[in-house]
Amino acid sequence: MLRRRRRTPKPIPPQPSAPGAPRSRRRARPDAPVPPELLLRPERKATPPRAADEVVLVTGFEPFGGEAMNPSWEVCGRLPRTIAGLRVEILRVPCVFRRSIEVVTAAIEASRPTRVICLGLAPGRTHVGVERVAINVDDARIADNAGGRPIDEPIAGDGPPAYFATLPVKAMVAAIRAAGVPAEVSNSAGTYVCNHLMYGVLHFLATRGIRARAGFIHVPYAAEQALDRRDTPSIPLATMAAGIEAAIVAAQRNARDVKLAGGALD
Repeated sequence: MLRRRRRTPKPIPPQPSAPGAPRSRRRARPDAPVPPELLLRPERKATPPRAADEVVLVTGFEPFGGEAMNPSWEVCGRLPRTIAGLRVEILRVPCVFRRSIEVVTAAIEASRPTRVICLGLAPGRTHVGVERVAINVDDARIADNAGGRPIDEPIAGDGPPAYFATLPVKAMVAAIRAAGVPAEVSNSAGTYVCNHLMYGVLHFLATRGIRARAGFIHVPYAAEQALDRRDTPSIPLATMAAGIEAAIVAAQRNARDVKLAGGALD
């Protein structure tokens, strides 16, 4: 009688499996498709959420007074997205009494910045001016973009006569000058919409108990605006943007202002 030879089973190559799972005795076919939902993937540890970045809100005005552009807003668009660890949020502000304050304070409530730096145009100035103080009065030489022209009116009827900027003004001036941009401390933000906005923002922060630090910077005409204006002071937009970036760095790094002479005789 012939006996059949017993076949020795071929060894099954090891298959990857989850710890503790029973091993399959079926041979793997290299060309067999495996549904994605059946693939075993190693467990991933959950990544803890990152803390929200600190924000600096930088605002610039729309054109006014018949100008085709406003360098304060153009400078905003040239700033990096992050400066000194701060996420930069920019906002275009209407050159309108009252409405300008409403737009900026709504943005403050939405983005919760730790720094607020408002920019505005000061035609005729030769230097970037970091404003020291805003006064509680509107006295418009020309109408705003909505036709409003308040004269000798308080910005806040129950507000103090003035607010000082809560940013390190002199440290910012020094930083702008170190970046190669002419800059000075300004002791008057005027009585138009720029002063109106500076006072309104500081009053809002003070009355709401919001700890963000805020201030205002005036910029001259951009060089692009002065091409056909003889003897008109101006600074190129890229140069002003470099100065404002340096000012933001100083505002972030200086908890206290520096002691430098910054007064004016006029």
